[in-house]
Amino acid sequence: MIIELPDTNVSKISRALIDVREEGGAVALGRVLTLVIATRPGAEEEAIEAANDASREHPMRVIVLMFGDRDAEPRLDAQIRVGGDAGASEVVVLQASGPAASNTESLVTGLLLPDAPVVVWWPDNPPAVPSASPLGRIAQRRITDASTRPFEPHRLSALGKNHEPGDTDLAWTRLTHWREQLAAVLDQPPYEPITAVEVRGASSSPSTALLAAWLRLMLDVPVDWRYLPSDEWHDGIKSVRLTRESGEILLERSSPAIACLSQPGQPQHDLVLPRRTLRECLAEELRRLDPDLLYGRVITEGWQLLGPPASTEANG
Repeated sequence: MIIELPDTNVSKISRALIDVREEGGAVALGRVLTLVIATRPGAEEEAIEAANDASREHPMRVIVLMFGDRDAEPRLDAQIRVGGDAGASEVVVLQASGPAASNTESLVTGLLLPDAPVVVWWPDNPPAVPSASPLGRIAQRRITDASTRPFEPHRLSALGKNHEPGDTDLAWTRLTHWREQLAAVLDQPPYEPITAVEVRGASSSPSTALLAAWLRLMLDVPVDWRYLPSDEWHDGIKSVRLTRESGEILLERSSPAIACLSQPGQPQHDLVLPRRTLRECLAEELRRLDPDLLYGRVITEGWQLLGPPASTEANG
């Protein structure tokens, strides 16, 4: 069910949410958090779809905040989605124009679930310092995505420079299965130290750089990493090569969904290693509301240790 509330205010929206709950039987007692999505008009549906899917694991209230022309007349339009249009969540879509868009925090504070954690997600165009932004100050977790706009070469450097506990990035979340596979390999004999690391990936994949920074931090060895030309590879991470005395370990994608694992003295194994969906990454980040300490170390310490890519075809 979708309820339109044109030219409204926060008090009327809050009242409408109560009415929907009373009349339709929808309850908020099972909601575990409030997810605030700050995005742009035209990009909201993909984010809402991911949040709706994730809500089946994390029942929540979703507040989608968009801004129109800030020079226009003050106006706040809202839409409430419940039931089949909202997964296991309540979705409130806000579009503010003119002076109504000037106080971001006041637009959402009256709609937050009481005594529930707040997570803010910027699908693209995040503030320069998420923790210092009006929405970031009220959130326990702040989620950005370095793979989306703006496409800047030094975006990961900025994330590290401005990192505060509670910040995370979906470019890091996309690495979970790669990190699991590599850790599993190194947990098997022979237990020899790694002497060299090589990481390759697409120029549009900041996850490539974060994987290299993680390996640099965890293994304490130099990492040769580079972005590949788009005509050679264009779909996320391509390969990781680990060198030790007994030979090389190579985990390399032959296609966007399949990777081959090669180890000395063992047959090759094909592994299902697809790029993770937006829904999977968002759901994983919502499982933990405490600071991701490892990500914090990787984006600060690991990034500083890593050094620039071996290729000039970098895209942060």
